[in-house]
Order: sequence, then structure tokens, then C-alpha cells
Amino acid sequence: MTAKRTMTLNLTDAEMRVLDELSTRKDITKTAVLRQALRLYQTIDARVEKGEKLLFENDATKEKAELMLL
Repeated sequence: MTAKRTMTLNLTDAEMRVLDELSTRKDITKTAVLRQALRLYQTIDARVEKGEKLLFENDATKEKAELMLL
């Protein structure tokens, strides 16, 4: 089993509200939300590093928008 480590995370009120809302909406813990966010960011970062693009497409209009990572 992988050892777990603890860290302190300081969030603004707005950031904490977003975390609370996501946790409630998805019915998962705040820790689980942050773990999912890290895995998603890791996946996106790896694909962008390989030269791929991240696009959103509106099903109705077929309009596409590229997400640019900084």
C-alpha cells in the first residue's frame, strides 16, 4: 500500500466555495475532488507536452474552442 502524506492547503474563500460545491455536487470528499483534479491535470499536461491540443466542442453548434494552458 502506498504511504499517504499530509499537507496544508490554504485557499481563498472563493476557491473553498468552489471546492465545497464540487464536493457536494459530485457527492465525494474534498480530498477526492483534489485527487481527481490532479489526475486530470497530469493527463492534460502529458498530452499537451506531446503536442496534442485540448478542445471543447458544442454538440448543437459544432463550435470548437481550444483550451490554452499556461
